Amino acid sequence: MILLADIFSNALIEKKNVLNEIRSNNMTLQELRFFSIYLSKINARDISTRVVKFSLSDFQKIMDFGRLNIKRLQASTNSLLCKVVNVPDSRGGYTGFTIFKRCKVYKDNSDEWFIEIDASDDALSLMFDFKERYFTYELWNALRLKSANQVRMYEILKQYEKLGKRELTIQELRELIGIAPDEYPRWNNFKLRVLDSCQQSLKEHTDICFTYERGKVGNGGKWLTIIFHIKRNSEYKNPLTLDGFISQQTTSVINDSEKNEIEYSIDDKLGLLAEAVENEFTRIQMNEIFQTICLIDIPTRDDLGIDISRYHYLAKKYATLNSSDERNKLKGKPIKNRFSYFLKLIQSDSNN
Repeated sequence: MILLADIFSNALIEKKNVLNEIRSNNMTLQELRFFSIYLSKINARDISTRVVKFSLSDFQKIMDFGRLNIKRLQASTNSLLCKVVNVPDSRGGYTGFTIFKRCKVYKDNSDEWFIEIDASDDALSLMFDFKERYFTYELWNALRLKSANQVRMYEILKQYEKLGKRELTIQELRELIGIAPDEYPRWNNFKLRVLDSCQQSLKEHTDICFTYERGKVGNGGKWLTIIFHIKRNSEYKNPLTLDGFISQQTTSVINDSEKNEIEYSIDDKLGLLAEAVENEFTRIQMNEIFQTICLIDIPTRDDLGIDISRYHYLAKKYATLNSSDERNKLKGKPIKNRFSYFLKLIQSDSNN
């Protein structure tokens, strides 16, 4: 069993190419960071390291919780346990399985809380005992990036750093990053919020940078493929160790009664939902959004719960807001009050 405190500042991630090429399983930024930390802590040559142990306070900071409560903790660990990968075979089929099989939250004999997570048996071949077709990167590259898009773009391009070039169709790129079909449907919006945003962030925070150009062209000059040119980056900020990252994360102090009861708080829900809209709105505005969303019958899965379902609902609505705003800007009429517009998008569902 591996303890989080055992990790070195220059922790390496070894990631099998086939695992990196699997289409996104809709991980949030926090889940992608957590998975990177997990991979940095196991020894890919020693399957006995498959179980990784975190202190509850470290897990709280890695997952970016404000105030800890049992419902949010369960929603978070359940979501990790539900992450499915579909590994294609050579004949057009695939095998699907979860990445993790068990998560244990417990108090030890010293009354300290811990979390243990174990990889699923089916996923072991993707994480252990591989000798070729893999790439490595230092963990710090995944810690300063600010969105799931940026983390996935880094990994997608890092795999091809030695070649210095990678060409992908637009559809392949969207699927690898994990962008929903209805998210950023307009090219200008996709270019600005995905390509250009990732380009700037990787140059500031990682050991690679990239430029891109149009590859194959369709009717009317439509981009069919993108050619990425990847090179070593020397202009990034100083590497951030895991200890440094954790120390920078701010969380509410957990007192003894909260450790036992881990009481539920409305602030936690607002914090989670605020992440879905990239923390654009004020707390008062988020409270109004929350009150409105409570009126909507959002389908939920028992293993994820209502909070995570609402998170994904708001993320889709936020993508709709951004797409509408981009279209209006092209007409010279940007949305003046994005909060009001966003609230009306939600209210339209509550009135149905």
